[in-house]
Amino acid sequence: MKSIFLVVLILHTIAGAAQDICLSPEEKKLFDLIMDYRKSKKLKPLPFSSKLTRVAQTHVRDLDANFDYENRGDCNPHSWSDKGSWTACCYTADHAKAECMWNKPKEISGYAGAGYEIAYWSSGGAAAVEGLEGWKKSPGHNPLLINSGRWEKLIWKGIGVGVYGKYAVVWFGEDEDKSKIKVCNE
Repeated sequence: MKSIFLVVLILHTIAGAAQDICLSPEEKKLFDLIMDYRKSKKLKPLPFSSKLTRVAQTHVRDLDANFDYENRGDCNPHSWSDKGSWTACCYTADHAKAECMWNKPKEISGYAGAGYEIAYWSSGGAAAVEGLEGWKKSPGHNPLLINSGRWEKLIWKGIGVGVYGKYAVVWFGEDEDKSKIKVCNE
């Protein structure tokens, strides 16, 4: 009986540790800046989603290791390499394979719905303030941040952030993330 209890305790500990999502100081800063920006527009804050953050953190690491922004060809930073446990895709400007990106949260983290991503690249390294300022000026990115234009009728029920190397991404989702994952700061 003691051995069964010990095995259950070990499995519970391993499972608990695997569920922690840690935010770097820059990721926490980006999340806070986005919430401040939304507040300045009289919008509600968005609930943190550990599943969308897991996707964001995975994607920025994939981009940093495998995507050459300056020599990217037809693929843009919403693309995913063939170097991970996900389906590779080349996301093009015509949005012909948009589902490839939208389905990544389900594929990678088990998030219930689709996800929508904004991405940022800086040759000197991604920074929260610079990324948000760029997105605010972008007619293709700002509407997701403040639910305007074609995104006006959507209610974001989750947000995930990732900042690593030269990339920062933010994922938005329409489904609530009911996971009980602990958020820690690195």
